[in-house]
Amino acid sequence: MENIRELQAYAYFFFTLFLVVILYAYILHLYRAEKKGTRNYEKYGKLALDDDLDSKPLEPQETKDKKEQK
Repeated sequence: MENIRELQAYAYFFFTLFLVVILYAYILHLYRAEKKGTRNYEKYGKLALDDDLDSKPLEPQETKDKKEQK
């Protein structure tokens, strides 16, 4: 029983550490995308305030032709 609890403690610690690393990597990804200008996350934040049915889309919808060219 003692071994199982010790194993659970180590697993909990390393899993928590893994999740922290994933979280910081995601935050870094968001920061870099905002800094490069590939995404503007402020307009996505405004989406919660301006969510009417007749609101204009945030980004134009890509057609199949544009997707095939990429």
